[in-house]
Amino acid sequence: MVNSNGKIMASTEATSSIKNRGLNYGDAVFETLRVSGGKILFWEDHYFRLMSSMRILRMEIPMNFTQEYLEEQILATIEATKSDSKTFRAKILVWRKEGGLYTPATNDVEWAITCNELAQPFYINNEGDYEVELFKDHYITSGLLSTLKTNNKIINVLGSIFAKENEYHNCLLLNEKKQVVETLNGNLFLVKDKNIKTPPLADGCLKGILRKQLLAICEKLEGYTIEEASISPFELQKADELFTTNVIAGIQSITKYRKKEYENTVAKELLGKLNLKARLG
Repeated sequence: MVNSNGKIMASTEATSSIKNRGLNYGDAVFETLRVSGGKILFWEDHYFRLMSSMRILRMEIPMNFTQEYLEEQILATIEATKSDSKTFRAKILVWRKEGGLYTPATNDVEWAITCNELAQPFYINNEGDYEVELFKDHYITSGLLSTLKTNNKIINVLGSIFAKENEYHNCLLLNEKKQVVETLNGNLFLVKDKNIKTPPLADGCLKGILRKQLLAICEKLEGYTIEEASISPFELQKADELFTTNVIAGIQSITKYRKKEYENTVAKELLGKLNLKARLG
């Protein structure tokens, strides 16, 4: 099912103009959500990130775009699927209305909500092999725009093709300063001894919802320190542990980078705390 500007319809009935600015100019933002048992996990964080992104991109926020209204629309879209599943991935996509070329004729927006079923109600520990490599063909630009969830994801697309062609599970992305920023689909955390590190937003990493949640959890993790600091590629092979995070998969441990193999002790401990936080809201 698709919710198009408040009207719910079958996916086969949904249409979009060929002049859609998201399609033509990448003039769109989105939020990917995990919904479990009728509850949108970390919904307040998602909502305020969406509002912040729209303001930064100078989109006009509709008067009815309240937290309560969007929550109702998301849950109504899921309810309309008539599915027996209790867990869903939902996506809110917002784009500027068509008109103009590079200079838009209006800052008003249109939006859509889509959803699909997920198998697991909460985050699980995936024990299988998960090998990564640096993607060095193109770089993320450090700065504010790179922290937003826009549909300008060509570097991620090219990186995923590189990973598939070379039989890697994921890739690590670099910025123009050759600092490790994130993975293709999430934020990166590095563990060395009793220190946990993740790249700062200034380096160009996504302002991830789970990144924020784990930073808060790690601050209370006994025996460990947490810092937001740049990560050099040379640090990767000295690390004890690497893992990537996103709101759909949760925490994914990286098992191998080149000749270095990693443990997943901290990731497993954090996973339990993350699931508890998700359940308690």
